[in-house]
Amino acid sequence: MVAPSVPVVRGSVVPGSVRGGRRDWRGWKFMLPFAVVFVFVFIVPIVYAVWISFFQRKMIGGTVFVGFANYARLFADAQFWDSVRRVALFTVVQVPVMLFLAAAMALALDSMKLHGSKFFRISTFLPYAVPAVVSTLIWGFVYGAKYGLVGSLNGLLGTDLDVLAPSVLLAAIGNIVTWEFTGYNMLIFYSSLSTIPHSLYEAAAIDGAGEWQIVRRIKLPELKGSLAITVIFSIIGSFQLFNEPSILQNMVPGNAVTTYYTPNMYAYNLSFSGNQSNYAAALAIVMAVITMAIAYAVQLRSMREQMK
Repeated sequence: MVAPSVPVVRGSVVPGSVRGGRRDWRGWKFMLPFAVVFVFVFIVPIVYAVWISFFQRKMIGGTVFVGFANYARLFADAQFWDSVRRVALFTVVQVPVMLFLAAAMALALDSMKLHGSKFFRISTFLPYAVPAVVSTLIWGFVYGAKYGLVGSLNGLLGTDLDVLAPSVLLAAIGNIVTWEFTGYNMLIFYSSLSTIPHSLYEAAAIDGAGEWQIVRRIKLPELKGSLAITVIFSIIGSFQLFNEPSILQNMVPGNAVTTYYTPNMYAYNLSFSGNQSNYAAALAIVMAVITMAIAYAVQLRSMREQMK
């Protein structure tokens, strides 16, 4: 019995394939520069962080192996869980608001009824191009109750509004993050909407579908895939919140922004101010696991929704 021949595409090279009795490694050679950078920039730091999290630096005896003692201490650390609850609340409130605004702006652009669409698209994306430190400084001076825009409005209206008060500070930070990243997410949604053929809209209009029906039946279902991506990215970014509260720490009166305001701030202060890099490494590993678990759950839910 003769085995069926397998068609071979001329010029195609499979990494690790056999050519003339010898294995062809050209594909792997092309990947080598990225693989080296990836290993040394991403894999090695993670492995090193896991390694040092099992040690503890003591005044007497130097650095000693303590096993899971840092993790046990972390799970009993009230300041750590306070910071986790704060970023969890921030994520639950800020992410839906930001993505709703991004989707609304993307739908407005895709409707082709928005005047000055090019200017609107550039102006909404421009905040993303501004570094987070600069954005926080700008909004910090706007929020200023004495010398900022809020202070000027208080003097004009005779009010006593303080946007940087501890009770509303998290909302003020959420406003900064929303201003920074709404345009970025809007472009992701708009790119997804741009893949829909306009003939589908014309067919729906011939069948008597109105603008809202087209949005609900055609456009919104198309956004499910991009919505999963933006949700995952936004959750990861929220749990990594650092720049905005760190910059506002010196602009907020009192001690509203503590050293453990977010998990990243807590890890930073433990490592660089408290000389507890081993404990900070354990904190970073736990936060990475929590973030990955939440992102994976969101991805699984999105996959199930798309398979329906």
